[in-house]
Amino acid sequence: MQEVAGSNPAVLTTKLNNMAEINIQLPNGVNKSFPIGTTVGEVIESIGVQSSAVGAKVNGNLADFFFEIDCDSEIEPIKINSEEGLYFIRHTAAHIMAEAVQSLYPEAKVTIGPVIDNGFYYDFEYSRGFTPEDLEKIENKMKEIVNQKKPLTRKTVSRDDAIGIFNKDGETYKVEIVNDLPSDQQITIYDQDGWYDLCRGPHAPSTGFVKAFKLLSSAGAYWRGDEKNAMLQRIYGTAFWDRKELKGYLNRLEEAKKRDHRKVGKELDLFSIQEEVGAGLVLWHPKGSRIRRVIEDFWREQHDRYGYELLYTPHIANIDLWKTSGHLEFYSENMYPRMEVDNTEYQIKPMNCPFHIMIYKTDIRSYRDLPLRWAEIGTVYRYERSGVLHGLLRVRGFSQDDAHIFCRPDQIEEEVLGVLNLTILFLKTFGFDDYEIYLSTRPEKFVGEVEVWDRATDALRNALDSKGLEYEVDEGGGAFYGPKIDLKIKDVLGRAWQCSTVQVDFNLPERFDMSFIGDDNTRHQPIMIHRAIFGSMERFFGVLIEHYGGAFPLWLSPVQVRIATIADEHLEYGEKVHQVLKEKNMRVETDFRNEKLGFKVREAQLEKIPYLLVIGNNEMESGTVAPRKLGGKNLPSITIEDFLNSIESELDPQTWREVE
Repeated sequence: MQEVAGSNPAVLTTKLNNMAEINIQLPNGVNKSFPIGTTVGEVIESIGVQSSAVGAKVNGNLADFFFEIDCDSEIEPIKINSEEGLYFIRHTAAHIMAEAVQSLYPEAKVTIGPVIDNGFYYDFEYSRGFTPEDLEKIENKMKEIVNQKKPLTRKTVSRDDAIGIFNKDGETYKVEIVNDLPSDQQITIYDQDGWYDLCRGPHAPSTGFVKAFKLLSSAGAYWRGDEKNAMLQRIYGTAFWDRKELKGYLNRLEEAKKRDHRKVGKELDLFSIQEEVGAGLVLWHPKGSRIRRVIEDFWREQHDRYGYELLYTPHIANIDLWKTSGHLEFYSENMYPRMEVDNTEYQIKPMNCPFHIMIYKTDIRSYRDLPLRWAEIGTVYRYERSGVLHGLLRVRGFSQDDAHIFCRPDQIEEEVLGVLNLTILFLKTFGFDDYEIYLSTRPEKFVGEVEVWDRATDALRNALDSKGLEYEVDEGGGAFYGPKIDLKIKDVLGRAWQCSTVQVDFNLPERFDMSFIGDDNTRHQPIMIHRAIFGSMERFFGVLIEHYGGAFPLWLSPVQVRIATIADEHLEYGEKVHQVLKEKNMRVETDFRNEKLGFKVREAQLEKIPYLLVIGNNEMESGTVAPRKLGGKNLPSITIEDFLNSIESELDPQTWREVE
């Protein structure tokens, strides 16, 4: 959520309580005097832009028309058709929905209704739950409220008054929220022409500003996200500044549903997650495993080229290892219960890092030995609450493409640049060209020396700059043990997915008393760089499925070619073609069933097989095949050798995109 004017008065400069007027700097740079307490709406009206504005920024913070300005400020109108304008529209839409729900179902209690990415939601205590038919009724009621153009009026109330208001209406959740607010917190209520809600804002001036909206779904949600609390009913919705934008978003949602990796994974028989096995534990089916093998083979090949050594480590370790690493102290809520074997406690691993450190410590290291680059596709296990598990994207057991680089401080920049080069190579190979990159810097609480932090941060920044990559700086957003780079990839629908991370670590080397002998013949502490490119095989596979909608490029497809015969007399020749392709290491299947060709073609299309080779009389007599590409394009009959030559570039992960 963005900072909102009034939520933290300290950001609005010093109040001028003893002056009758305040100076407001307008968008054109002109300063103008207004009485203390002038509202944002009055300032906006004075400069004649109220018809296109939905709110404003006051000293950089969001504020609605009803916000009273009590100090010298700079004001910038926010247009309704801007990204920030969407915040006002969606926040107001959430209130409109809550009023509609309580109008139709008076027994429903309101809780919270925030703006989220691409929309909003509101949670209600309502025992029956909401059906699709209910959502339609609520949506129609919302349209009535929008057409009434009800003003949303911001009112500041005392704590006692707020508690009294909501106690009177039986809104116990609102009372709980008020009681939990800091004693000096300003409490505001938004009155929607008779329906009101506890809220700090900001909102659109009236309900009439919400012109295009849609309720999307309902689901259960625990109060305050705690499974020990009451189960509530959550309604999700979205809103845009016009119907064209809304329609475009709903079309993208429909496409996303078609590409949902859980749906596609089942249709293509790639993986499953079964209750009998355990929530969040993935079973890779043969076809999914073929894709994983291709990914892993490419991963190992490139890591060899980039100077990494591959490691293998156990799935459990002595509990003392996790005490030393700090995981037991700081990460225990994400770890599975420990087990006892031969009077010794063991812990299933949530991470691979301590094992790599212990390998480092098996020998005395010299500055000449560094850097050491060690990588592992290591399976780890982390406890996730059942409510957040989501197909392959949020699981409890997963394989990280993990690597750790141990280097000298003067080697950080070169090593990070190497990681970025390898990361970009991987992502481009798999079809991702669009990224969001963030550089996170030193937080208030940190370990290590400021000088080392600054040197490491500069190294990360210089590596990004030398690659010409655009990035945002998240000041103070680094982990307590080091700065980091996070890279999110964007799929074909423009959705961002967290995958790659480069994390400098000053903490674990100190905890494990790691060292190397420097050129001065004394002990020095190495720098540790954690690095993952895919994040995890499971998550990356889920993203790949949705990116391609299951129609993988030829080099990655679990079945690259299927041979379909027209009649029984073509079986012998079909088997010869099959053997030739097998000898060329093609992933090939046969369809020699006594079915109509049209049926076989449709099945191959549904299973998203890149090439179907049809064999009939002409092909058998001429020693050729008739290729059909996924998507329905028929190619001329050609010899097997010519077919293999024609797809050579598509089979190479380095060149396949040249023939897209």
